[in-house]
Amino acid sequence: MIKNLYVLTVLAVLTSCFAVKAQVWWPEKGCVVDSDGNCLPNTLLTAVPFLRINPDARSGGMGDAGIGISADANSMHYNASKLAFVENDLSVSATYTPWLRQLGLQDVYLAYLSGYKKINDLQSLGFAIRFFSLGDIPFTDIDGNGIGTGRPREMDISFAYARKLGENFSAALTAKYIYSNLAAGQQLDPTTDIFIGNAFATDLSLTYVAPINLGDYGSDLTIGLAISNLGSKITYTRNINRDYIPANLGIGAAWKIDVDDYNSFTIALDLNKLLVPTPVPAEDTESYDTDGNGVPDYKEKSIFEAALESFNDASGGGSEEFNEIYYSAGLEYWYDNQFAVRAGYYYEHPLKGDRQFLTVGIGLKYNVFGMNLSYLVPTSNRRGPLDNTLRFGFNYDFGGVAVN
Repeated sequence: MIKNLYVLTVLAVLTSCFAVKAQVWWPEKGCVVDSDGNCLPNTLLTAVPFLRINPDARSGGMGDAGIGISADANSMHYNASKLAFVENDLSVSATYTPWLRQLGLQDVYLAYLSGYKKINDLQSLGFAIRFFSLGDIPFTDIDGNGIGTGRPREMDISFAYARKLGENFSAALTAKYIYSNLAAGQQLDPTTDIFIGNAFATDLSLTYVAPINLGDYGSDLTIGLAISNLGSKITYTRNINRDYIPANLGIGAAWKIDVDDYNSFTIALDLNKLLVPTPVPAEDTESYDTDGNGVPDYKEKSIFEAALESFNDASGGGSEEFNEIYYSAGLEYWYDNQFAVRAGYYYEHPLKGDRQFLTVGIGLKYNVFGMNLSYLVPTSNRRGPLDNTLRFGFNYDFGGVAVN
């Protein structure tokens, strides 16, 4: 049953929000409150949330901060424009992330294969394949009767082109195809069939690297901006009530300090915000469905309208918009570019998901081969699917390939 949670969460997005009798809309606060007058959570909901699961074990040890850290094959997830600054000619990375492993599940996982090819000193190409398996799940009808077994799975395939626009500035464009098969062949009701969901998206990213003079120490500040997963809406039921994919704006910075020839430190900070509408609770009858067509008004916006208005559409005003930003902070130490130790912290507001956790990790590099491990330690009462989970990744740099 636990394994069904992800599928149920995504399928819940297919229907309109529903009212809970014990909850009351409080216009002055702009939220639904409980019996004590406290605002209840109003988490941003999207389809295919697996696109925002961090697949990188390196940044996974740094509180999921990865927009500004040094480029590698996993830059495809965070900020593909960093690939314009890669030093190796060709690199490939494979990462495995167990999912809900603390519950004893062995067939639920996220696998990620990514890499890049440096064309010349100005240009690089990147690719990534992400596969999310939810294992075998028994399906039942509304009465609890068995109606078969399914293997829900999702994936996306990405290709990126990165180019330097100056000595210290680069940009990248990524094209992405998204496939989501949660319960194809089943029915929500006798008249509503469930199909495979498909979508297309693009990422736009920018990177600026600024050398900083610290006397005898070498120092670089890398600043990155990435708009990711900006693309078509998705549906599983062929109806007009289509759902947003997790478009996201990320801004990150990383400050690397080379203490000497053997020791270096990197301090990283990322800020992220989903570019999707804040849900309007069904209890807010004046704003929920003004045209009476059965589809919430906030779901009927175009993807660009939704992205632009996502900074000023929350019922709770500016304070609620600010709560929708989530933070990642990390620290990385390298010795002789062969051994790394990492730590980080991730924070999300309690009313917007309440994911809060510490991370630790290590990295090993020998010649052209590298390995990264990370471990997540929860710090809030809300349990997560990666709590107390070890995830790991491997990368291989083909340093001998000639650059054209």
